[in-house]
Amino acid sequence: MTSLPLSDALFALQRATPLVHCITNYVAMNSTANCLLAIGASPAMLHAPEEVAEFTRLASALSINIGTPSPAWAEGMQLAASTAQESNTPWVFDPVAVGATRYRQTLSQTLLTYQPSAIRGNASEIMALAGLANAGRGVDATASTEEARESAIALAKRQGCIVAMTGESDFITDGTQQWRITGGHALMPRVTTLGCALSACVAAFIAARPEAPLAATATAVASFAIAGARAGQQAAGPGSFQVALLDAFYQLTPEDLDQFTGLEKA
Repeated sequence: MTSLPLSDALFALQRATPLVHCITNYVAMNSTANCLLAIGASPAMLHAPEEVAEFTRLASALSINIGTPSPAWAEGMQLAASTAQESNTPWVFDPVAVGATRYRQTLSQTLLTYQPSAIRGNASEIMALAGLANAGRGVDATASTEEARESAIALAKRQGCIVAMTGESDFITDGTQQWRITGGHALMPRVTTLGCALSACVAAFIAARPEAPLAATATAVASFAIAGARAGQQAAGPGSFQVALLDAFYQLTPEDLDQFTGLEKA
């Protein structure tokens, strides 16, 4: 395959308006919900163990983010992930700062047993999750995408899923095919939780194109690259960038993805 049909996934998402069940962190809830709405999906933020299994069966996709874990939230994450596996609901795992503490590592190991459809993280998180490194301060990436390339491929093969590794350039693999995406803007790392929102958008796109998870994931990442570049042209700083980014997501069209030149074989 020499190209990926990115526009198909956006068209399918906008037509389906998938309901994405997000178990995410306190910091990311609002921005994640707004990004999903702007791009054409429908967000729901539920984490109570008493209801997550029931709601996961109703949702089009599930996104789990371990940014601010607690015992109750961890229980909810495991119940939701196991339900997604049982009901064949696509789900995306965002292993925020997995290398930072033993608690996050143990929780992540458990969640991986429920076979996520995709994993989205920065280079340090992907290396830690692959078991090849245990470094990373907070949620910052201290490793480069190129350094973590083999870890991403190994993790995708081991889990049988898509791995999307984001940073200055983005790397996406299913363990066999590798793609690189460039774009975005230098202000993106200055705005918190954009990676969290991207993970939820990956879930939305996979829900719309479950038969093509690699292309769906690449579409989510490319959409952020396009929207980030456009927002950066208008923004004076991080505050105005956030507003411009939501507008750029809302204005995104399948034709924009057809014309995107930042995708290449890696």
